[in-house]
Amino acid sequence: DLYKLTYIDAPQISPSGKWVAYTAAMNDTAKDKRITHIWMVSWDGKETLQLTNSDEGESNPRWSPDGKYLSFISSRQGEKNAQLWLMDTRGGEAKKITAIKGDVEDYVWSPDAAKIALTIKDEDFSDTAKSKTRKPFVTERYLFKKDMEGYLEKRYSHLYVLNVAAKKMDTLTSGPYDDSAPSWSPDGKQLAFVNNRSAEREKNENSDIFIIDAVPNATSIQLTTWRGTDDSPQWSPDGKWIAYTSSSSNENFTMYGQERLAVVPAAGGQEKIITAALDRPVGNIQWSKDGNHIYMLVSDDRKRYVAAADVNSSKIETIATGEKCFSAFHHSLYAGATAAVMSEPQLPSEIYAIENNTVRRLTHMQDSFVQAHVFASVQGFTSISKDGTSVSNILYLPPNAAADKKLPLIMFIHGGPVGQDEYEFDSYAQTMAAAGYAVASVNYRGSSGRGAAYTRAIYADWGNKEVMDILGAVDYLVKNGTADGDKIGIGGWSYGGILTNYCIATDTRFKAAASGAGSSLQLSMYGTDQYITQYENELGTPWKNPKKWMALSYPFFKVDKIKTPVLFMASQNDFNVPVAGAEQMYQALRSTGVPAALVIYPGQNHGLTKPSYEVDRLERYLQWFGKYLK
Repeated sequence: DLYKLTYIDAPQISPSGKWVAYTAAMNDTAKDKRITHIWMVSWDGKETLQLTNSDEGESNPRWSPDGKYLSFISSRQGEKNAQLWLMDTRGGEAKKITAIKGDVEDYVWSPDAAKIALTIKDEDFSDTAKSKTRKPFVTERYLFKKDMEGYLEKRYSHLYVLNVAAKKMDTLTSGPYDDSAPSWSPDGKQLAFVNNRSAEREKNENSDIFIIDAVPNATSIQLTTWRGTDDSPQWSPDGKWIAYTSSSSNENFTMYGQERLAVVPAAGGQEKIITAALDRPVGNIQWSKDGNHIYMLVSDDRKRYVAAADVNSSKIETIATGEKCFSAFHHSLYAGATAAVMSEPQLPSEIYAIENNTVRRLTHMQDSFVQAHVFASVQGFTSISKDGTSVSNILYLPPNAAADKKLPLIMFIHGGPVGQDEYEFDSYAQTMAAAGYAVASVNYRGSSGRGAAYTRAIYADWGNKEVMDILGAVDYLVKNGTADGDKIGIGGWSYGGILTNYCIATDTRFKAAASGAGSSLQLSMYGTDQYITQYENELGTPWKNPKKWMALSYPFFKVDKIKTPVLFMASQNDFNVPVAGAEQMYQALRSTGVPAALVIYPGQNHGLTKPSYEVDRLERYLQWFGKYLK
């Protein structure tokens, strides 16, 4: 079933408003990879066309403002590095217009369609020798490793401008720092972008908004000075303002804050936080055609909805909401129209038009999948933790489950910890529910969608309030007769795996657990994962604050109290939560005689990307829980 799902993203409305281009990723079982292609659907939803079909796939579709071209990024035709391609909307084959030796990370068309601004990562010179032996990794950076990227050497991302007709590339920025998120001014003369140029930029998560003339050797001007994260600049249609997202936290490590909508004069001056009173994270910001409003996505208590903020009054209007999840949307300044990706608990993502505050479905990519299955019922519920905290959760029940029958229960815990389980299609929860389990997803403290204070509640206090909230949800489901109190399991990936370890070290009633990409001996993670900034700011260095590090490692030091059989899973090349985290706990349980198994996925980073491994993981969940809960 997982092989048959389509993953839809990145809607882009044509300047004429007649078409919406988007990406659709499908699984190629023969090649064991997910390949993304570009499709488009007519605005009336009557026509759907696949535009690209190379073996390598394509991504990042963008219409040229004059509507003549649809551009995309691809490494088709054997390119070592992904290049920028243009497809003439009048017909014909796509043409490659760049020969870049670095990695294209982002790009944006100029308003007159004559130029394209690109963010390109420096070329990797480590393997330019004729020898096939990779040169040693050499670094002197404070933050020296990152998942997916690997060991970080002296490669940085900078801005370039491509003249489309002449195919001539000019360099705009340089230096030992990363530039990102370029945005053109309406007159096409300047670019806004994001950079961290603080004195100790690798020891903090600061970023600010800069502007620069779109010509070589120009000097950039810094617009914002907030010590937190300023990101995603967008020029107003009249060129007077720049909207952006700004973190509520100005600490060196900003994870426990949340993104707010802000504006700053393009000529420089005092910024204004538009969503200061909202206390919810926002993202995907885009100006309305008239320049009076800014559209955005808002994460709020299991939902993600589309809203519009009045730039002058800061009043916020809900545009499209409900027990559903909008994951991406595009408002076209040229067409004055809005399209979005939306998912519901029993419907995987599709493209929708948003008109007059209502949604109208455009694509039907998932129809055959939906028609072939019966899905779990999905409902929200609220539990109260022992300290009185109200926690929002989601419950999946098997199709046609008897109302008077107690079910074996699996607590399936999201990672992050910042993030939330939402009213969207969850193939893992649906599959476990189809196997006869009640499945509960808990938005424990530390999650987003309930305000900054709720997110920050676990600061330097991991495995305490989150565990309390998870156990409170278990108590609620047992007490109301949904769950069989003698058949309870727990599992999750990343921070969900970490919390699985915390829970089974706290409460012995869990009869089975599946801890994926987790850790317990937190002291051993220092210097081996990518979270050095968080550790030194939130916990302090281990040699100065050893008691705190030991306290947060209690599942490892109390491993002899764990009685739950555990399936440990990890990715071999994970720099987010390294494989040692699973190996250590597996070894400890083998030493204490508790049933345990260890699965390591070869060549994978923190998130699994091979479809067969995703299927394997889900099958192992079912086998493990089936063995101990049924």
